[in-house]
Amino acid sequence: MPDPETLATLHIGVISDTHGRLRPAALEALAGVDLIIHAGDVGAPEILKELAAIAPVTAVRGNVDRGHWANRLPRTAVVEAGGARIYVLHDAAAIDLDPQAAGFAVVVTGHTHRAAMREQDGILYFNPGSAGPRRFGLPVTVGRLTVSGGKVRGEIVALEP
Repeated sequence: MPDPETLATLHIGVISDTHGRLRPAALEALAGVDLIIHAGDVGAPEILKELAAIAPVTAVRGNVDRGHWANRLPRTAVVEAGGARIYVLHDAAAIDLDPQAAGFAVVVTGHTHRAAMREQDGILYFNPGSAGPRRFGLPVTVGRLTVSGGKVRGEIVALEP
């Protein structure tokens, strides 16, 4: 008999590089999700509190996250949702494992401020881009992952035209 969790469709909001700024458009884009992943550079503990009002939050520490509150954030996290394993870290260059060998379906990162989504060797590599202050002339974005039956589909959501 299939595991009931693998049959449910889960909606995961993915956000990164808020740098202490949580835009109302980001909150709107994440409304209704079952879980939120913050891929680092949170910038302030209040960001995580605001996100937690929407859904449970898993967050990792980014390179600008400093201080007592940030020291409580792990460098990496593992999320199990809908039969899929998701590995979360801030900077993809710091990955210290083989995602395929470790059984991950998705690797979520941030850091570059550039939204990206690609599949390689059956793994979805997903960066939601930056939801905080506009930097480097890049769009302001968040992401959404839909997990159903252990399969994951990603979407990048632009917050500004």
